[in-house]
Amino acid sequence: MELFDVYPLQNITVERALGAWVWDNQGRKFLDMYGGHAVISIGHTHPHYVKRLTDQLHKIGFYSNSVHINIQQELADTLGRVSGKTDYQLFLCNSGAEANENALKLASFHTGRKKIIAFSKAFHGRTSLAVAATDNPKIIAPINQTDHVVFLPFNDEAALEACFLKEGERIAAVIVEGIQGVGGINVATDSFLQKIRAQCDAYGAVYIADSVQCGYGRSGKFFAHDWAGVPADIYTTAKGMGNGFPVAGVWIAPHLKPWHGMLGTTFGGNPLACAAALAVAETIETENLLENARTLGDYLTNMLRDLPVTVDVRGRGLMIGIDLPPEKTDLRQRLLYEKGVFTGEAKPNVVRLLPSLALTRAEADFFLQAFSSL
Repeated sequence: MELFDVYPLQNITVERALGAWVWDNQGRKFLDMYGGHAVISIGHTHPHYVKRLTDQLHKIGFYSNSVHINIQQELADTLGRVSGKTDYQLFLCNSGAEANENALKLASFHTGRKKIIAFSKAFHGRTSLAVAATDNPKIIAPINQTDHVVFLPFNDEAALEACFLKEGERIAAVIVEGIQGVGGINVATDSFLQKIRAQCDAYGAVYIADSVQCGYGRSGKFFAHDWAGVPADIYTTAKGMGNGFPVAGVWIAPHLKPWHGMLGTTFGGNPLACAAALAVAETIETENLLENARTLGDYLTNMLRDLPVTVDVRGRGLMIGIDLPPEKTDLRQRLLYEKGVFTGEAKPNVVRLLPSLALTRAEADFFLQAFSSL
């Protein structure tokens, strides 16, 4: 049997990793400034992470959500403390797309409405309604096409107000990334997120903060949306939540009430997933990784802005986008094969940086030297 060929692959076979570094099957060493799509939040094979998972596996790896699983509550308590969202409710699932599907479904249950507002260059996942709310027609199959989703320009407060004025009584939710990842590291302005909060309050809609990439400390605050100083009704998390183990969460404000059977999942909240998520949250707290993300993010951004090759540099914390001139579109490949540095991209000419929140100053300098030499 052959693998279904949907991924364009680099000609590299990674075999092991530690911290911010990975090695291939030929012994070559690479600095990981991308973290496997923002997944590696505390560093590869972090010892506390490895121990948490190993200890849990020796106890029990899985049982269904038909019994009490105490580690779920332990995770909820820890996440409430680390994030400051102590009064929220947590629904555990497996991926960012699944988290967004459940968030949108929950908003529709709560409001009794069908209309969703999403934004230009949004990416919310590849399943059903999540992909319908994603601004990329190429990956939306005919069966996923729906008129329930309205796309508005990102950061356009006037367009948002006009849409609510016209259709406010039919809008179930607004879903927005605090920093767009796949879209090219576009930062939602504080006033834009505040306007979303105000319009949702005025019309009884649900504010969904997609934090799958920009959450979990990546921006220097636990949620990138926190920079705006207003709470969302629902936050969705995945990627960095498990440092590589599949786990996701829907963080639900107390005024949204559950009923038995409302949401469900087979594997969500299994003991191994909770152990992985606990290890991440505990490490973020004990190693002060939010501050590290802010400090190193500011350092990288300021240094990159001074380089003549960069057209624009934007982002928050360790979520950075670098616009390159057209003649430098091969820079990312050259970084990988000539300098041994993994980065991400957003076509046509954006380099994306999403490294571990535990990145060191020396590793940041290694990247800057490699980047500036090309």
